[in-house]
Amino acid sequence: MVTQDLKKFETPVFPFTAIVGQEEMKLALQLNVIDPKIGGVMIMGDRGTGKSTTIRAIADLLPEITIVKDDPFNSHPTDLDLMGNDVKQSIINGEKLQNDFIKIPMIDLPLGATEDRVCGTIDIEKALTEGIKAFEPGLLAKANRGLLYVDEVNLLDDHLVDILLDSAASGWNTVEREGISIRHPARFVLVGSGNPEEGELRPQLLDRFGMHAEIRTVKDPILRVKVVEERTSFDQNPNLWIENYAEEQSKLRDNIVNAQNLLADVTIGYELRVKISEVCSKLDVDGLRGDIVTNRAAKAYAAYNGRQEVTVNDIAKIITLCLRHRLRKDPLETIDSGSKVDKVFKEIFELD
Repeated sequence: MVTQDLKKFETPVFPFTAIVGQEEMKLALQLNVIDPKIGGVMIMGDRGTGKSTTIRAIADLLPEITIVKDDPFNSHPTDLDLMGNDVKQSIINGEKLQNDFIKIPMIDLPLGATEDRVCGTIDIEKALTEGIKAFEPGLLAKANRGLLYVDEVNLLDDHLVDILLDSAASGWNTVEREGISIRHPARFVLVGSGNPEEGELRPQLLDRFGMHAEIRTVKDPILRVKVVEERTSFDQNPNLWIENYAEEQSKLRDNIVNAQNLLADVTIGYELRVKISEVCSKLDVDGLRGDIVTNRAAKAYAAYNGRQEVTVNDIAKIITLCLRHRLRKDPLETIDSGSKVDKVFKEIFELD
């Protein structure tokens, strides 16, 4: 009986709609949840500005997902791109699979994690002696169809960052040991955070993140008091606090789900696409990732607002988040706050 009660107990999560300020970070997270193909978000800012709280809050806000019961990869029951090989094989064999509902996975990647811990390992001995592909899933398997959060990503080994970014971009993780290869789905929203004082990521790695949000410590004393009061009230009576925000949480959840469903129907006019590429060209953005991400993010923002056609205002809202981290050519340079992107955007789009 005690064990069942413990299973029911869940640590209360601070409501996403109760978070004061930090609009850039909140917007970037919402857009990546609507369209994970944007490519994740890098959040840089001061210590103690609620980065971890906000990321846990967005994961808690989202509706539950359907998975194949007891599957280590959170496989989707019908979508082939989101299921592991064992589930595919079971479906081919005509086996009846049980479904289950879980909260969106939110996986924290510890700073000292090894490659085996992240990617998973293959039991070579079992493979050689018994001929079985014995795979021990890693954090990428657990993060499938969810969020993977890396705090202090700028202190993580570049090789591991590369693996994370490759998996996030391709949606698959491949583990190879001694000629044995295992591949499984790894579709997740990669969220990295860090403090600029501890160093930036290399420009090549930074460019792989879809969006870059900056957060600063709130300076306004009245707003600071409000943040402290809200947090204190939540800590004293979390269940009541969650209840107070239930309606707002439900409304935002519906907005995100509706946007996910609408996204495929959203279009962006040819002229606007040309102007986005003009902005990227004038800013000397390397490659075409900036163009692609800006187009995707603008569509996601239009969908979030319930529209099927992207407007100039949609682009204005997201273009800085998509391009500011792609301007740095020298690793010793600091990232532009957004003024350069904003200036060129207004010139090209002929805005005041």
